[in-house]
Amino acid sequence: MTALRERAIVSLRSAPSLPRHVRIQYDPVRQAFAVLSPEKVFWPNEISLDILRRCDGRSTVERIIADIAADYDSDPEDVAADVIAFLQEWSDKLLVKL
Repeated sequence: MTALRERAIVSLRSAPSLPRHVRIQYDPVRQAFAVLSPEKVFWPNEISLDILRRCDGRSTVERIIADIAADYDSDPEDVAADVIAFLQEWSDKLLVKL
């Protein structure tokens, strides 16, 4: 019998990180960064890549939101829902640990 994994839920206190099997790598042919995981390659846009680079296991989601908002000259409240949704989706795919 296979045990189901309990879904991790993103909170402002979560300190996301990339699992050992996930890495960010530059592809010189496409001149773009790829996110590599076993048997899958993702081509994140600039903002997604900025979020993923901040997933160091020390920065909280709240801090990531504040930093992204500052970098893009936006109100943290305006970017919070998008950052949380992105991290939740990637967590559900086992590409980000919470």
